[in-house]
Amino acid sequence: MRIDLHTHSRVSDGTDSPAELVAAAAATGLDVVALTDHDTAAGWPEALAAGTQHGITVVPGMEISTEYGGHSVHLLAYLLDPTLPGLVAELGHVLAGRSARVPTMVARLREAGIEITLDDVYEQSADAAATGRPHVADALVALGVVGHRDEAFDAYLAWGRPAFVDRYNAPLERIIPLVTEAGGVSVIAHPWGRSRRHEPTERQLAELVEIGLGGIEVDHQDHGPAERSALRAIAKNLDLVTTGSSDYHGTGKTGHPLGVNTTDPAELHRLLERAATASAAAGRRTPEVVLPC
Repeated sequence: MRIDLHTHSRVSDGTDSPAELVAAAAATGLDVVALTDHDTAAGWPEALAAGTQHGITVVPGMEISTEYGGHSVHLLAYLLDPTLPGLVAELGHVLAGRSARVPTMVARLREAGIEITLDDVYEQSADAAATGRPHVADALVALGVVGHRDEAFDAYLAWGRPAFVDRYNAPLERIIPLVTEAGGVSVIAHPWGRSRRHEPTERQLAELVEIGLGGIEVDHQDHGPAERSALRAIAKNLDLVTTGSSDYHGTGKTGHPLGVNTTDPAELHRLLERAATASAAAGRRTPEVVLPC
């Protein structure tokens, strides 16, 4: 069984529709794929319908933008009830923060001599739950200012670059319990990826386990062999589920093809068991997943 538990559609910052993403996952030979758009469950119905059509199991999830210890942390939340009021409120703040900074980003790009308008950006984010940096990057690509998203971030949109504008991230210590209260399971995405190395530490992860953290994403393109080995050892010590995934964004992210990393079937079973336990304890209506035989 081939399992990819972290992908994005154009409901957030991917370039495929949810149905196109699921079809591509099936064509790639995946048996299970999770849709984990940023801070929204809006793509779930389309993805689940496509899963039935293509004979592939879809695991509903989302990737929530959080902050911990002054750093951005992405939290994958699986099989939760997205209508929990406290969670709805936090996701609303995050999505509003994404969209609210776009006019300032466009203004700064124009100050830098780039002829870009808000309409250029909104044209790129038509299906998205919120407009954000990736859509600004796509507008820059469409205008011929840069060749691809990575170049747009490196030159203009990343932290410290001319058009970077900060935004709200929900406190991780608040979101993990909310995911549990919503009957779901939380998994920290690419914990040692990007510019962060060996943070959160094992001690910090142990503290997060105490408030409900269920797993960590180990096999990810941002982790080298040494990071994967160390994270797997920590997960064993803390009884955390370990996942693997592509972090697929369609053409919006290079080097992350579907299925490039996968989750061990035994770990998916552990994730589903924890989700069932959380759902029963919460008493909420949560998505059900039936795995292929």
